[in-house]
Amino acid sequence: MIVDCAIYRDGARTEGPADFSDALDEARASGDAFLWIGLHEPTEKEFELVTSEFGLHPLAVEDALCAHQRPKLEVYDDSLFLVLKPVQYDDKAGTVTAGELMVFVGDSFVVTVRHGEANPLGSVRDRLEKMPEVLQHGPTAVMYAVSDAVVDHYLDVADDLHGDLEELETEVFAPNAGAGQNTAGRIYAFKREVMEFRRSAGPLEEPMERLTGAGVPFVHEGSRPFFRDVSDHLTRVNEHVEGLDRLLSDILSAHLAQMGVRQNDDMRKISAWAAMAAVPTMIAGIYGMNFTHMPELKQPWGYPGVVALMAGVIALLYRWFKRRGWL
Repeated sequence: MIVDCAIYRDGARTEGPADFSDALDEARASGDAFLWIGLHEPTEKEFELVTSEFGLHPLAVEDALCAHQRPKLEVYDDSLFLVLKPVQYDDKAGTVTAGELMVFVGDSFVVTVRHGEANPLGSVRDRLEKMPEVLQHGPTAVMYAVSDAVVDHYLDVADDLHGDLEELETEVFAPNAGAGQNTAGRIYAFKREVMEFRRSAGPLEEPMERLTGAGVPFVHEGSRPFFRDVSDHLTRVNEHVEGLDRLLSDILSAHLAQMGVRQNDDMRKISAWAAMAAVPTMIAGIYGMNFTHMPELKQPWGYPGVVALMAGVIALLYRWFKRRGWL
């Protein structure tokens, strides 16, 4: 589905033919204009006309239709093909969802193809139309603005993840942490979401570095400093995400260590109580053997004496275990 189609000349949006084939011819004829077409999850049939009119490479077209691509930059004879993965973070569900955004840049045209719900393009088009000095760089300006919007949102998502991670960390190290909670499962689930974010942001670093240097066709010379700024922001994102991943691993290790310490404490308590229970059991077992000649059987103080002995030994054991920190 075509979401929007417009011609931009001298940094301003202008009215053009309704048919994008005629609009492309008009943009190329003027020499200082370009056509921007936005598509949302197009079918193969819908994309056939775009492919034939713009001369897009079949491999890039296949990637744009099938989606499920890694962030990358491909250089073809007639166009550049950039794949981005915008992400969304649901605070309530605690899930990171990645969409896909493909950008074709060629001679006097730019085609954007979006898959998924994450959509920075509406705000990008509005923002660019208020920045004619940037739009004058041609189709490259759209590629820069889209990349900048995606990476800026990465920073917001990274901050949200960091905030939720601090809450999780507080819960893990709380005095009653782990009581009736699947803490390890929650940490592991959070780590999976961070990895999903990492798969979206990490591979984009290499394409952004390529766009900052010379030798990439269809890239306006004046736009390279803008891509350098995007690359710097992306480096910050990747460092942030890497830090989140390391911190999660440390939290998980600390939680497992806490669980081991608690289990050791529980085992020591159980062992201490078992030791105290063993003393009266042993004495009662001896006097339960029913031998004729046993000490103190005929004495009137025999029963209270044995009970007092049991209580005294248990009290001594309790005091000793208490001093050792077992109880």
